[in-house]
This record gives sequence, structure tokens and C-alpha cells, in this order.
Amino acid sequence: MGANISKKLDRNINTLKSILKDCDDVVYRFIEIGDDPTRELCLVFVDGLINKELISEYAIQLMLTETDGEDLSAGKLKMNVLDVLAKTAIAIPEVKEEEDLYKVIDEILVGETGLFIDGQSSALILSSRGWQSRSIDEPESETVIRGPRDGFTETLLFNLASVRRRIRDPRFKAEFISVGRRSKTSLVITYIKDIVNEDILKEVKKRLEGVDIDGVLDSAMLEHLIEDSYMSPFPQMDSTERPDSVAASIYEGRVAILVDNSPFALVIPGTVGTLLQSPEDYYNRWPITTLVRLLRVLALFLSALAPALYIAITSFHPGLIPTRLTFFLGASRINVPFPAVVEAFLMEFTMELLRESGTRIAGPIGNTIGIVGGLIIGQAAVEAGIVSPLMIIIVAITTIAAFVLPSYEFASGLRVWRFIFMGLAAIFGLYGVMLGIVTLSTHLARLESFGIPLTAPYSGLGLQGGDLKDTLIKVPIQRLQLRPIFTLTKNRRRMRRR
Repeated sequence: MGANISKKLDRNINTLKSILKDCDDVVYRFIEIGDDPTRELCLVFVDGLINKELISEYAIQLMLTETDGEDLSAGKLKMNVLDVLAKTAIAIPEVKEEEDLYKVIDEILVGETGLFIDGQSSALILSSRGWQSRSIDEPESETVIRGPRDGFTETLLFNLASVRRRIRDPRFKAEFISVGRRSKTSLVITYIKDIVNEDILKEVKKRLEGVDIDGVLDSAMLEHLIEDSYMSPFPQMDSTERPDSVAASIYEGRVAILVDNSPFALVIPGTVGTLLQSPEDYYNRWPITTLVRLLRVLALFLSALAPALYIAITSFHPGLIPTRLTFFLGASRINVPFPAVVEAFLMEFTMELLRESGTRIAGPIGNTIGIVGGLIIGQAAVEAGIVSPLMIIIVAITTIAAFVLPSYEFASGLRVWRFIFMGLAAIFGLYGVMLGIVTLSTHLARLESFGIPLTAPYSGLGLQGGDLKDTLIKVPIQRLQLRPIFTLTKNRRRMRRR
């Protein structure tokens, strides 16, 4: 849909007012410039989205004081009036000319100012975005002890500038597009031209162009619209609010998407290996990082399997428990009226309630509910004989292990499978647990992220390239001379041999 701008100012303004009817925050500022003849023009902008001081001082004031009839005659300078104003009377850094009325409207609705002039069949778009924004703070979801402490905000240009500060390379590209029929949400695709895999980049652009929805309000909505398998509980791309993490991913040959109004960036492709990594891994010394990464793998299994193993062993395979522990477990469960499966489901459901209530209540009250609620309910449940003390320990270890995983979305997917494992263990015992492990492994092996196996580098692709030395463990940075193979980059070498 498009419409040419009329040479008659009144007709353009009437068209704008009919399209933007009942939009009381749209301001129409009429002024007259020049002496003989005078010309009428109108600035159109949305109140609250622009920097009024910028428009007032560097556009309106200069046009009223620096132009006269001779300047606007356009014959002497052999320039049209728009060129005269843009080059001699407007001091705003970014000014562009547009002939399509609806494109001008789109620019006005994102915070730019449209300048219409009587007698001209095009308009000027003045860069004037200046809405209130949150200051740059440390990311709450990805805190680190050592490393940069700036995080993304909800303003797209600020986020892009934070990434570009870390990639001062002319081959770093940033392509702007918009998604959403009504929201027209701006986003930017960022990558390094001579590193990124062209097939992955083309697939990213293809899926973004195929998004057909009224509005995209956050990067999470965009993630769900372009991921390979929306039925899976596991994410197929990374999300982060740290500029240094995005920059590091781009250096590896991946593609990052920054979405306006969202402090989280999407990084493509994502794998199990990247989902279990933290930005702090590259700021700590390699032996510490190796230990932490091995702990994360252990935490992954504990988070998914600990309650299921408790149910299976106590209900079906008590012979696997050491004799002394069997006596203790039997004594602790004498007064418990429920079987192990009911006991486990009851406590896991209670912990999920505490987790969600603590998340929804902001500030210290939420933390207090999680800690105090867990202690009080656990102690009361043991004293009342509803659950055994060992069950409290199992639930506590499971909850702590889930918080060890860096990716909240991946940990949430394991929460879903935890209940599946518990149900299988209650029916088939350890055989059910093994059936669940095979099913989960098969599901993960079938998932892809823009053509890359989600299980990389634990699949054959990563094993062939030696990616495990920067995934399962962390070797010294001097040994990481090549980029990961799973990104299929054009140029794998990132460090010269010493």
C-alpha cells in the first residue's frame, strides 16, 4: 500500500488526519518561513516519542531565522526547497526525503518527524527519536563476578551501539528490517560478512520475511515464530541480554538478532553446548571453568533424574540401596502415609508453586517467599509425617541443580521432562527411567537450529572438529585457535599460532 504526497499542503494534512483519526498524541505544527514569498510548512510528530528540544532548536528555530524569500526562490540556487532547507536551515544530523505518504507515516509512528511543505510532492523525515528509556544496568538474569557489567535495554539503537563498540570491523554488518503488520517492530540482523555461513544467514532472513502476525512485542515471540520445532519444550537458539556475549557469538560466525523494545538478543544457531555456556567462562581461568562446566553437566542430570531415581529405587529396586541406608530410609518412612510417587509429586508441585510465586513478586519479598516458604513447608511436612527427610533433600538438590544451568529456557524444558521421568519411574521403575532417557535423547537428536543439530558438539559434527575442548571442558585460550566447527564458518582461524 502506498500513496504519493500531494503538492498541496492542506490535502496532505487532511489525509494524515483522516488516517490518524482519534490519535490525539499526534501533533501538527504549522509555521511560515521566508519573506517574499512566504511558504507554509507543517511538522508532524508523535508527542512523547521525539526529542522536542532537538526539533525546536535545530529545526524550527533555524528555519524561522535562517531562511528568507531569496533562499526559497530555488531558481537562484537551482535547488528545490527541500534541498535548501535540508542543507542550509536544518541542523539535525540525519535528514532524508520521501515521496510515499504511508512510509512517512510509518516513520512518524516510530519517533521521527515529518516535514511537509506547500508546493512540494515529497516530504523530509527528520531524525528526532527521543523517548524515555531505561538506563544501562547490569543484567539481572546473567550476573558475573568478573566481566563487563553493561546490559541491553529496550532501545534498539543503544543495543546495537553496545555491540558495535566491541566489533570495530567494517565487515560487521547490521541490516534493519521490520516485522508485524501492525506493530512494525524494528529489528536488526548482525553478523560479520567474511565469517558467517551464507546458508544460515539466508535461512534467517527467509524465516524473518515469512513472519506474518499483527505484532511482535518481544524477542521471545520472534523466537517462537522462527524456530525449527515450536512443539519442543527446549529452545533452539540462545537468548542473552549481555552485549559481550553477543559479540563473542558473532566472532564465532553466528548471527545475532536485536529486537526493539526487548533487552534480550537472539543468537543463531543455538546448541546444547552453547546453552550450557556462560559469558563468565571466558573471563575465569581455564581449570576453574573446566570444573564448573563439568558441574553443569552433573547438575543437568540431577535436575532431570533425581526425583525419578528416588521413586524407582524406593518403590521397585530397594536392593540397590546400601543396607544401612535402607534401615534409615525405612525408619524415616514409617509414619509417611503416601507411596514414594505421591510424596515426590507433592513436593515437586509445592516447589514449583514457590518458584513461580517468588518470580512473580518483585524485590526482596519474592526472595523471602522462596527461601522462608521452602524451609517452613519442608520442616512442617517432615514433622507432620507427610514426606520423609530424604525426599526433602532430593527436592532441594533438584532445585539447586536447576539453578546451576545458565539457560533458564533450557532448565525450564528439563522441568517438564522431570515430571515425565517421574511418571515413567512410578510405572516401570528404572526401566521407565531408561525409556525416558532414550526418548529424550531421541527428541534432542531430532532437533535442529537453522540446519545445525541441536546436540552439537556432542554429535558427530562437533566431535570431528574438536569442539568439546571449548564445551565439555575449557582448554587455555591459546589452544582455541579455530572457531567452532558447528557454525560452518567461511574462515575458521581466529588466532595465529604462536
